Amino acid sequence: MDALRLTQSVKDEARRLGFILAGVTTPDPPLHLDVFLDWLAQGRHGDMVYLASGRSRQRRSDPPQILPECRSILVLAVPYPSNPTAVEIGKNGKVASYAWGADYHDVLPERLKSLVAFIETQAGTPVPHRWYTDTGPLLERDLAQRSGLGWIGKNTCLINPRRGSYFLLAEILLGIELVPDAPFTADRCGSCTRCLDACPTACILPDRTLDARRCISYLTIELKDAIPLELRPQAGQWVFGCDVCQQVCPWNQRFAPAEGDPAFTPRCEIPAPNLLQELALTPEAFNRKFKGSPVKRAKRRGYLRNVAVALGNVYAGTGDPQVVAALAEVLKSDPEPLVRRHAAWALGQVGGEVARLALAQAAEFESDP
Repeated sequence: MDALRLTQSVKDEARRLGFILAGVTTPDPPLHLDVFLDWLAQGRHGDMVYLASGRSRQRRSDPPQILPECRSILVLAVPYPSNPTAVEIGKNGKVASYAWGADYHDVLPERLKSLVAFIETQAGTPVPHRWYTDTGPLLERDLAQRSGLGWIGKNTCLINPRRGSYFLLAEILLGIELVPDAPFTADRCGSCTRCLDACPTACILPDRTLDARRCISYLTIELKDAIPLELRPQAGQWVFGCDVCQQVCPWNQRFAPAEGDPAFTPRCEIPAPNLLQELALTPEAFNRKFKGSPVKRAKRRGYLRNVAVALGNVYAGTGDPQVVAALAEVLKSDPEPLVRRHAAWALGQVGGEVARLALAQAAEFESDP
C-alpha cells in the first residue's frame, strides 16, 4: 500500500476507534521548544520536576531519541464532555469535566494498541512504534498544531475551529512513512482576552503559557503540599482541576460538542460532589468511589485538602454549624496533617465562636507545626 492510501486508511480507522481528530507530522524538533525551555528556566513548572530533568528535555527536543526508527508521528484527539452548565453545582464542589468519567489513562491505551495493530496489518510488517497519552516526553500541543489539528490558544489549550478544545491528545511514533498534514498556522484567538480576564488566579500569561504555580488545576492535582494561602480563596469550589479558561472561550461556546466519548460519560456524584459528604471519606471509601477515575490521582490527602478549601470558600463568614462541626471533626481526628491544616484554615474562613473554640482546642493537642 502506498503512503497516501495507508495514511487515509489509518485516519479512517482512528475515527472508527473514537478519535475525532487525526493528523500526521514529522519527527522534527518542536517549533516551540525555546518557549518551553524558557518556561522551565523561569520555574513556572512548579514542583513538576520531571519536566525539567536533562533526559526529559533531550527527548522532548528530539522525538527520535524516544524511537530512533521514527519517521512519522500520528497525533490523535478524543472528546470529553463540554457542558458544565448542565450540572447543578449549588454549594457542591466542582470537578474538571475531563475527569467526570473513566480515566483516559485506562481507556486510550487499548485504542492505541488496536490502531498500531491495524497499521501493522495494513503495512504487512511489524512497525517500530511508541505511543503516549499525556505520559511521555513530548510537546503534545506543538505536535498537534504541526499535524493540523488546531492552534495553541491564549489559554494555552489546543483549539480546533470545529471542535473547540474539550479533547484529550494522544500520539503514536511510527517507524513508517505516512503523509504529513499541513501545520495549522492561523491564530484565531484574535483580540479576544476572555480567558485571561476570567482566570481566577491570573495564571495565564501573555505568551500563551501559564504559571503552573498559580493554576488551579496544578494546585488541586499536581501540588502535593499545602495550597498557598493567598490562592485558596481564588480556588472557589474547584476540588479537582479547573475549566474556567475553556468555559469562557467563544470557540467552545459555539462549537464544542456537549457530549464527549461514551467512555467519559459522567459518573454519578463526580461532577458536583457534596462537600460535606466528601470530607468524611475514609481511605477505603475514597479508593472505592474513585477507582478508575482521574480524581484518584490527587490521592485522598490532596482531594480532602481541596474539599476543605472549597468548604471554607463556599461557607465563608456564615458560621454554619454543620460545616463547623464537620471541619472540627477532621481537625481533631484525620490522620493526615495536610488535611488538618486546610481544615483549620477553612474553620477560620467559616468563622463564628464555635469555629474559634474548635481551633483553640485543636491548638492544644495538634502535633504538626
